[in-house]
Amino acid sequence: MSKGFLGELRILDLTSVVVGPTCTWRLAQYGAEVIKIEAPEGDLMRGLGGLSPTGQHSGTYLHLNRGKRNICLDLKKPGAKDVIEKLIDRCDVLVANMRPKALERLGLDAASVLAKYPQKIHCLITGYGTDGPYAGQPTYDSVVQGVSGIGGLFSERDGAPAYVPMVVCDHVVGEIAAGAILAAVIKRNEGGGGSSLEIPMFETMAAFVLQEHLAQESFDPPVGSIGDKRLLNPHNKPLQTADGWISVTINTDPQVRAFLKAVGQDHLLDDERFASVAARSMNVKEWFKVRGAALSHKTTAEWLSIFQGADIAAMPCHTLATLRDDPHLAEVGLISSEEHPTEGKIAVIRSTIRDQEGYPAPKGCAQPKGWETHQVLREIGLDSREIDQLVASGAAVGPA
Repeated sequence: MSKGFLGELRILDLTSVVVGPTCTWRLAQYGAEVIKIEAPEGDLMRGLGGLSPTGQHSGTYLHLNRGKRNICLDLKKPGAKDVIEKLIDRCDVLVANMRPKALERLGLDAASVLAKYPQKIHCLITGYGTDGPYAGQPTYDSVVQGVSGIGGLFSERDGAPAYVPMVVCDHVVGEIAAGAILAAVIKRNEGGGGSSLEIPMFETMAAFVLQEHLAQESFDPPVGSIGDKRLLNPHNKPLQTADGWISVTINTDPQVRAFLKAVGQDHLLDDERFASVAARSMNVKEWFKVRGAALSHKTTAEWLSIFQGADIAAMPCHTLATLRDDPHLAEVGLISSEEHPTEGKIAVIRSTIRDQEGYPAPKGCAQPKGWETHQVLREIGLDSREIDQLVASGAAVGPA
């Protein structure tokens, strides 16, 4: 994969913010050529999450848009439509996360594209499936966290709803969309023709929640209340040590016995409530109180040594400030640095997937808006006069 699995695949990227760019970033990591179309006002993500030294890019934008060729078009201008048509003709896959009605107005919906190009793959990432009553409503990650029940899981555990403090739905759904596109590429390459894909965020994340937490209500009649009681227990949290916090999980019977010995709870080794997986499930409240016992008499390093020696899954509970300095991440070189053409020295997060050839080399940095507008327009057959006309009309925008 160091040279890229998808070197022959070309993606037309009509996405913005996080969920769509996550999808196309993954495909770019696999070697696809991604041509990102950005509106003149710019991707909203350029200004969210903290600005760069020049004020042009957020760190999140830089990380999620690596390896993409950026061209700037105003799709509402007449001249841009001809450019998009030429790009669709040249590309294998079109990915969008704008609202379905907006795509239809632009003639970029799946029906319009596949009617003309039946071998293309059209992927629409939506907030809500287009066959349901929420179709077309605006949404963002936090809204999906709420409606899919993720926020409500905190109510079950802590007494009040909360959001996971990262755009977890966007990342998950973006990765799933990338996988769906790759499956459609295989289908096409085996003679199955093009595909129209729809990846709704709400249904996708609701399915994730219910796969874990429908639990005892998965049966008819139910055999118990809804929710995985282990995950919802208020003691299911990192444990405080003398100098920080540690994350520990104990599931198997040998691990439980090793843990009880390690924390000085030998008197519970023969307690029938904790003697098996089934018994601990029946007595989950009592077990989590034992498992959540204070570890404040030893340091995190001391507990890690004890637990790892007993083959118990345990790691430090990092903060944002300590994560990037984790010794394992440093050893495997997850983060390096490079010079950006406008932002100076920036952090680079490499691919986490490798094959026998190693990790793929980081693709080019996230480009300023319109960085390759002129070059891509030349590649699709426009001459200098036509490009100048598009720029003069505002249909195309080059780099500032």
